[in-house]
Amino acid sequence: MTASALIGLPALAQVNPNPSIFNEPPYNRARGAQASPPTSTTPTAPVAPATSEAPTEASSGTTITAVAASNDSFKILTTALQAADLTSTLSGEGPFTVFAPTDAAFAKLPAGTLEALLKPENKETLVKILTYHVVPGEVTSSQLKSGEVTTVEGSPVTVNVDGGGVMVNKATVVQPDIQASNGVIHVVDTVILPPTL
Repeated sequence: MTASALIGLPALAQVNPNPSIFNEPPYNRARGAQASPPTSTTPTAPVAPATSEAPTEASSGTTITAVAASNDSFKILTTALQAADLTSTLSGEGPFTVFAPTDAAFAKLPAGTLEALLKPENKETLVKILTYHVVPGEVTSSQLKSGEVTTVEGSPVTVNVDGGGVMVNKATVVQPDIQASNGVIHVVDTVILPPTL
């Protein structure tokens, strides 16, 4: 099942037909198509070192939601995924790339924002925010380069790769490449918001 069917968004809203930030992006290919090696080796910038809040263990035998649920840095993210009914989606086949905000990232939101988002009447807004952190396909840090990519929410995020690390909009990737059975997690230090909010 595709990410489109799982999340209930039109397929066109999820696939960027002209992805500019990934070398040979796996999310823009039909299933079963053979991946060709990148035509050039673009060096990527180093990622900022992990902070004490960022998870450090990778888990290739469990899904993205299981990795998040098993890590103390993602308690709020896990709660938000449950409130948005996205747990089963991100436990599905995928693959997905998730720019996962830590509990400390959620704590940066204005007072009362998180509590309001977790209310059932704000589920639609919460889904928009969480799916804005997800890109269809598995994209590791070695495939990142500067540019825009469309998220599952439908709006693009801007990735900036330079000597200072990797930024996704205004969030810094503090821990890249946490492997899961259905994709990869890149830990970010800030909740990123869709431009429509």
